Amino acid sequence: MRRKYGFDPYLALIVAVAQLVIAKGATYGQQEFRAALSLYAYVLLLLGPLLILLHRRFPLLTTAGALATSELFLIGGYAYGPTFISPAVMLVLLVLRGRRLLAWSMAGVTLLSFLAYAWMVGNRNIFHSVWILTSIMLLMVVAELVRVVKERRAERERIAEEEARRQASEERLTMAQELHDVLAHNISLIHVQASTALHLIDANPEQARTALATIKSASKEVLGEMRSVLNVLREGAPRSPTAGLDRLDDLIERSGLRVTLKRVGSRPLPSPVERAAYRIVQESLTNAARHAPGAEVRVRLEYGESELAVRVSDTGATTPAVMSESGSGNGIPGMRERASALGGTLVAGPCDTGFRVEARLPLPEETS
Repeated sequence: MRRKYGFDPYLALIVAVAQLVIAKGATYGQQEFRAALSLYAYVLLLLGPLLILLHRRFPLLTTAGALATSELFLIGGYAYGPTFISPAVMLVLLVLRGRRLLAWSMAGVTLLSFLAYAWMVGNRNIFHSVWILTSIMLLMVVAELVRVVKERRAERERIAEEEARRQASEERLTMAQELHDVLAHNISLIHVQASTALHLIDANPEQARTALATIKSASKEVLGEMRSVLNVLREGAPRSPTAGLDRLDDLIERSGLRVTLKRVGSRPLPSPVERAAYRIVQESLTNAARHAPGAEVRVRLEYGESELAVRVSDTGATTPAVMSESGSGNGIPGMRERASALGGTLVAGPCDTGFRVEARLPLPEETS
């Protein structure tokens, strides 16, 4: 879609004023050998600017008309200079509006008409002809340069808009992934604890009460995390701290599993790596609660110079799985996607009597 310019009336007014003022000055400076301005001259001076108003709709006719008024002004014996502005402006507009072939063709016609007039009045000096050629060429080159600058600016704006849309899409995908992980973990935990409470409510009320307390805590946690993620969609809403490894103890406590956490080393982590590691541990605990109830789970975080190793393994179920057949089946692929997005790897599969998930996430070099 061709861009519409809204400055034609103002441009026409500017050109009209410029031609009238310059005509006055040029006539005074050339009064010894050029005619004084008459009504006919003023009509010609105003006709070119008026044609600019119709230039968008009739580019060829208006450009030719402006050139004709300029030639008639010269043939009438009036001062050189003022009527050159209208055809020059129209040639520039042709270039800027994408009609480059027409612009250069009309530039050639303009050159020939001015040379023909010069020869007709007896001015056959080669330097004068070269000056006319140079002036028209310079005008067209400047117009082309302005066109290139405008196109590059438009291209930069288009690229910036596409980049903004891409970033927005990535943010929406990240939020969707965060919501999936939060809901999958906490709803699975609530389901397991609710099943445990129902099973033990008569035989062991105290343990059932503990399971219900875990359900209350998990439901509060999922509401808080959902609010934190959804607040990003509200303009100017503050971001709550994202899930990080400093919250692993709370995560383990809510899981209802027997978990041993071991950290080897310590160093600051980039936010994306820390969030991915947390979600991998969270999903692994969700899978253990879903498929291996009663198992002992070991979580190991090893902080290396170039990578963070995350390993979550369990010893296998000791009681029948309450919800082993439920779930979306996207847990492991989702963890693998998180690791791959950071340039890392994730391996998951049976190990002895249980299951193990091991991820390796690359880290930047530490700066001293």
